[in-house]
Amino acid sequence: MPKIDVETLKFILQRNEPDIRKVAEIMQEIEMELKAEEEEKANRPPPVKKQFSIILADADGSMADKDITGWVVQIPEDDSVSVAPQRIISAAYEFNTTPKGRRMPVETIGEACEVVTAKLFKEQNIWVKTKVPVLAVPTNNKIPTEKVD
Repeated sequence: MPKIDVETLKFILQRNEPDIRKVAEIMQEIEMELKAEEEEKANRPPPVKKQFSIILADADGSMADKDITGWVVQIPEDDSVSVAPQRIISAAYEFNTTPKGRRMPVETIGEACEVVTAKLFKEQNIWVKTKVPVLAVPTNNKIPTEKVD
């Protein structure tokens, strides 16, 4: 919805409404609504600072020389990253109690990331950023000093 300046609105009302008292009433109502909106904004809790984490799929327990896939998630900055999988599982349990979840329950972390709604994840304080798994590329974390061709 487009925003309009209060003074512009007042000018438009004065131009189109001959009764000055009615214009004053309308402007007073608008000012009351603006004050109520500002109070509501002031009472909101501050936004949660978040940290990124990657949950890797390690089906057989060894990650060496294999394709590594995972999901990027965000959790509150103060929480340990080890709680991320448990929060996805909790959201999946909640999803499986819904009518849609009873028809087609999720059984894996991957299915949960794809199917479970953002609302259920938010209730568990986790935000899934990639619905489908992404490939992780291993690196030695070094930049060579000589140019490699």
